[in-house]
Amino acid sequence: MADTNRIGVIYSPHFGLDLSQKRWVQIRNYMELKGVKYDFVQSEASGSVERLTKMMCVNGYETIVIVGGDGSLNSAVNAMMQYRDSLPENFAFAIIPNGIANDFSRFWGVSVDDYKQVIDGIIARNIRKVDVGCCTYYDDNIPQRRYFLNCLNIGLGARLIKTTNDAAQIIGSHKLSVIPALVSQIFERMQYNLSLKIETEEIEGKYMSVCIGNCHGYGQTPNSVPYNGLLDVSLITRPEWWQLFEGFWLLGKGRFLNYKNVHPYRAKQVIVNDVDKALVSLDGLELPVKNAIPLRVEIEKDALDFIVPIIQSY
Repeated sequence: MADTNRIGVIYSPHFGLDLSQKRWVQIRNYMELKGVKYDFVQSEASGSVERLTKMMCVNGYETIVIVGGDGSLNSAVNAMMQYRDSLPENFAFAIIPNGIANDFSRFWGVSVDDYKQVIDGIIARNIRKVDVGCCTYYDDNIPQRRYFLNCLNIGLGARLIKTTNDAAQIIGSHKLSVIPALVSQIFERMQYNLSLKIETEEIEGKYMSVCIGNCHGYGQTPNSVPYNGLLDVSLITRPEWWQLFEGFWLLGKGRFLNYKNVHPYRAKQVIVNDVDKALVSLDGLELPVKNAIPLRVEIEKDALDFIVPIIQSY
């Protein structure tokens, strides 16, 4: 067993970007300056975060900190949820943003430059319970579960996040990577024949995108919060090509629900019966099984303890 007084840190480097490594050095220096006792491991590939988190859960760490983006956090949360019945009584997790997309961190008011606020929150043990989204699906008739903190996306939202992340790996900037993603969607505005059940309401029709959010959902469910036990749902119909610019502008301003092509809902459970050929992703990571219909999406209320950053200026 590990020394549970030490913090388990999983560093998920943003491969290809020197800034990621420099930021990690700054993070380590600040933790050492503050006298934080920690053990750390580095993920060697994008798929190793879940395995390393399981290792720390088995070894009894009371605090696990992910230094990475939303994808790394998603992998870690899936491991935590798998072991949550055997986690220490005082278990909590934190995220120090260090990825391409850091949407969950932005919800709490921190960016990649605000690692000190996160570390101060860890030292102060500034904790609150958060909900975790749960997606149940089938693989060869065997039920499977994957969890998410931000959102589940179907269609355009899933493809846009994937395109943005792929472009950011090449360009080195998340903001600049939005440009090729936007251009690609001007010429490709696919609709999908989707079938959903939101609570008791049956919905069938052609939609370009669906976002089921436990949090801000990359701006698509801007009113969603990870502590009210509810899912926010945005159904998005296809606009004319020139209307896409308005949609992206409202998305960036946090006013996406003002877009006339968005139809919002709020529910405890969503059943997805048909996604046509649309891509499905959770926190930006593609669902590992194709044609995994039906999907049941719901909330695990107060599922984990999260360490909230302490917002202050330096």
